[in-house]
Amino acid sequence: MSQSAEEDLSSLGRPLSTEDAEQRSATRYTPLIRTAKIRCARGEFLCVVSDVSTTGVSLRLFHPLPADSALDLEMPNGESLPIEPVWKEEGRAGFRFAAEVDLHRLLQGHGKWPKRPIRLNLEMPARLAGLTGRYEATIRNISLQGAQIECDAHLAIDQRLRLSSDSLPEIVTKVRWRDGKLYGLIFDDTFQFADLARIAAEVQGIG
Repeated sequence: MSQSAEEDLSSLGRPLSTEDAEQRSATRYTPLIRTAKIRCARGEFLCVVSDVSTTGVSLRLFHPLPADSALDLEMPNGESLPIEPVWKEEGRAGFRFAAEVDLHRLLQGHGKWPKRPIRLNLEMPARLAGLTGRYEATIRNISLQGAQIECDAHLAIDQRLRLSSDSLPEIVTKVRWRDGKLYGLIFDDTFQFADLARIAAEVQGIG
């Protein structure tokens, strides 16, 4: 776990080939390195937007594409775009937008959360350990920098804990906020984007 997501992903963007362009009807693709997630009935999965046009988008993937027929691409600003698969190859896939897209707005990235890290909503049993004891918990969402958990134990703000699960390595965390049984944790070290993408896919049944 190291480096920022943007630094880790800076080498992923590349211009589309002539063959790619012929497979899609868009006349202009714009290189764009931006983290995002695919949402479907199966769950939520991390990806990277590498090229975008008014009619479609090219994504960098870190695991097989979910087979669900209804897919949405959620950008970091919270904007959700329905997409349909067109082509795929190892580690990449192309999609057409199922509705009209404002390309300028998409490239500008304005929205509800313009700077918020991508969060994956999922359910993952986890364990907490600290000076006051060991506790069972459930991860409700997770990002590169932190997680929201549900736990019956009363945890203190700024309490330091070790978070682990069958799918996660042990992570040193600190409690940032509390709302009843829900807690917000911040990680001492951040995940590599690709590592978290693969972990989340495995938890949600995509190998």
